[in-house]
This record gives sequence, C-alpha cells and structure tokens, in this order.
Amino acid sequence: MALRSVLAEILEPAARLLPARMDSTAARVMLLAIGQQESRFEFRRQLGNGPARGLWQFERGTRASRGGVWGVFLHEQSRGYLEVLCRARRVNFEPDAIWSALERDDILAACVARLLLWTDPKPLPSIDDVAGAWDLYAVRTWRPGKPHPQTWAGYHLASRGALGVLA
Repeated sequence: MALRSVLAEILEPAARLLPARMDSTAARVMLLAIGQQESRFEFRRQLGNGPARGLWQFERGTRASRGGVWGVFLHEQSRGYLEVLCRARRVNFEPDAIWSALERDDILAACVARLLLWTDPKPLPSIDDVAGAWDLYAVRTWRPGKPHPQTWAGYHLASRGALGVLA
C-alpha cells in the first residue's frame, strides 16, 4: 500500500478516533516508519504464521509479559483510550478480541500502534531524529526479536517524504 494511501485511508480516520493531542507530524512519521519496517504495509499476518497481526504487526503478549496488545490493554496511559476505541470499532474490550481484530481492521491497528507509542514516557523524537526514532521503536516499544536497523533510515526518510517534511 502506498504511503499516501495509508495516510488518507488509515491514519486520518484513526486520528479522528483518538484525542487531538495524539496526532502530530512526529507521530505520523513514527507510525509510517514502523508500519513499513514491520509489514511494508502489505502483510496483516506475520509471515510464516507467526504471532503478530495487523499492518503494525502486534503480538498478543500476555498479562505477565505486559507486551503487545496486553501491554496497551493494561497500561494506565492507554487503557481508557483503548476501551473507547474498542466501542467505536465494535470490538470486545479484551486482549484476544483486539489482537484478532487487528488483522482485519487497519484503523484499529493504527490506533493501537499510536497508543503503544503514547505509553512511552519520553516525548516523541523530532521528525529528523532517525536514531531517536529507532530507539523508540526497537528498544522501548516494539522491541522486535529480529531487528533490521539497515532498513530503518530509508523507511524513516520515505515517511517524512510522504508527509512533505524532508527538512
């Protein structure tokens, strides 16, 4: 899926479901870069039938791990927003139902991805901070098992280009 289509068809509607303060150019750069890194906006189920679902490739996690969907479900900064979001998207407010819905509901997936970023205690990196964006994604939030840092800068640049912020 082209990045401009992701913006128009997924991120714009997702932004309308979350508080306005969660929408920013920096947030959109992160969401576009992470989506490219995780699925290239092509795959809604992890290749090889792995545990990740949705364009942002969320795992279910567990209550004990506090990772993936469970992490957003349990976190005090995101739980209330997630509950409202589930009502709006007609998804049961429980981790298994949310995780399953991510595969077929791109708007829900974008919102859950934004909520995960919202749980990070640090401010979003500036739009030109490629290293800070990688740290947020790879070290503090998604924590991929097999990170691919060699593709990150290109995806980050493409995200900024799609938003018209190549400064």
